[in-house]
Amino acid sequence: MASIRLTRPTLEVLQVLLASTDDDPAWGLRICEEAALGSGTVYPILDRLTERGWIASQEEVVPHPGRPARRFYTLTGTGRKLAEEAVRSRLGQRGTPSPALGADA
Repeated sequence: MASIRLTRPTLEVLQVLLASTDDDPAWGLRICEEAALGSGTVYPILDRLTERGWIASQEEVVPHPGRPARRFYTLTGTGRKLAEEAVRSRLGQRGTPSPALGADA
């Protein structure tokens, strides 16, 4: 699995993905909002994470009427381990969690 440059925006996206669950998955706009980043930043990060095997995506099976289908993003098994390691390492360096991760995480 290829490594990725762990910039602050990339770490913010990873934190949102780590906080998502199967019952409450992350999609593009939600990631943008929770990471406080624009779509022009988030979608290239999601593309790089997908290319390197950190995340997988799937289109919503039954879209809600009146809006386009969402694309859900989830960390792969290895991607989750790498993301946890990256976030833990960065938190150790700066000492405070990101708002996207939450104070109790």
